[in-house]
Amino acid sequence: MTAQHTHPRRGTVTELPDGRRRLEFRRSWPDPVEDVWSALTEPERTVRWIGTYDGQRVVGGVGTFTMTQELEPASEEVRIVECEPPRRLVVEWVGQGDWRVELDLVREDGRTVLTFRQDFAAGADVADVAGGWHWYLDKLDAEVTGGDGPGEWEPFWAAVGPLYGRGPA
Repeated sequence: MTAQHTHPRRGTVTELPDGRRRLEFRRSWPDPVEDVWSALTEPERTVRWIGTYDGQRVVGGVGTFTMTQELEPASEEVRIVECEPPRRLVVEWVGQGDWRVELDLVREDGRTVLTFRQDFAAGADVADVAGGWHWYLDKLDAEVTGGDGPGEWEPFWAAVGPLYGRGPA
């Protein structure tokens, strides 16, 4: 994957000066920043697109995050690294090394823009992770807009996998 692409919802991967790789998605909505923040952080909304978090909801807080949309929901311990409502949330998976995601919301040209970032080790193959986040962010889009989500994983991945170098071209 390269930083150049023609699919506007696809994540991009760039190499950082230290050799690590950065996966980044940008999504936008006409909705207010506060509404998108609500979809990212409020339990009654997160459960509809990604999962649940049971734990301390403060910077430094640790809790259990369960991605409930997976075939077999997996619970992992996560830590809230930064939280600046309604603009920035940084979460890292405890004991997972490079599993840290950054979510930033800004208002641009009358739209709320989400920038999602995750950094990986140099040379890491991030295609499968990128596809997974693409699916979850499409589910977030459905939560924010009230529209249709991406559907089941298998047909989604059959259509989107080639954008990430997986499956038939």
